Amino acid sequence: MKTRIITAVVALLVFVPLVIIGKLPLLVLTILLGMVAMSEVLRMTHTLLVSFEATISYIGVIAIILPKNFWLNDFWPSTVNSQTVIYGLAFLFLARTVFAKKSFNFQDAGTLYLAMVYIGTGFHYFYQADYRGLPVLFFGLLTVWLTDSFAYFVGKAFGQHKLSPRLSPNKTWEGSVGGSVIAIVVVVILYVSTGWLEYNALDLAIFALILSLAGQIGDLIESALKRHFRVKDSGRILPGHGGILDRFDSMLVVMPLMAVLGMLK
Repeated sequence: MKTRIITAVVALLVFVPLVIIGKLPLLVLTILLGMVAMSEVLRMTHTLLVSFEATISYIGVIAIILPKNFWLNDFWPSTVNSQTVIYGLAFLFLARTVFAKKSFNFQDAGTLYLAMVYIGTGFHYFYQADYRGLPVLFFGLLTVWLTDSFAYFVGKAFGQHKLSPRLSPNKTWEGSVGGSVIAIVVVVILYVSTGWLEYNALDLAIFALILSLAGQIGDLIESALKRHFRVKDSGRILPGHGGILDRFDSMLVVMPLMAVLGMLK
């Protein structure tokens, strides 16, 4: 527990100031986080971190994370954007299955491509949320953090019914519901009282509910990923917490969903 607390404090001391500063420093941090997360998937799939397929994966993650205005300049032809780059990388993945013989197959290509899109998209919208403004970004982050924290405490105190015994034996339905309810109440009270966002209380409650539930699903998705590859943690970069995927699993689902909900306009 002591190690977890120390790691969390140090991480927040680095993370929060860069989020507040935003712009290029945050973009650099976001790209680094995305690349580390991708490297964790590469390790789980036993893919060499210095290889053709790893290079494609890293380039893809960076291309997806980069903001849309990066592609809107005279340096690139008008036909080049993140979508065309990603399509080109998909072709390279598939071409690799032809020339790598048995060392890289269609299933390997699909796994790395899906991970690349999943990680890159999540961190892209994380940066876009900050670009939209700190109140928007922290709406998503607070909803996730509060849900996660209070789900643990409520589950510890009242949990009786397992939420997903196969994927995460310690999670309970009581913790899940309690974490969501408390997160919604706290976030709505905070944002209504401060007026940080232009939405009314009902809209904020609906958004918080959707994001809270989605964040918990994101957590279970990462648990399923680790269970499939038979690893306890996605990495060891954060002592006591695991890897970047372990800490940002909910956010990778929540941030794109905020765009779908129209919060990142």
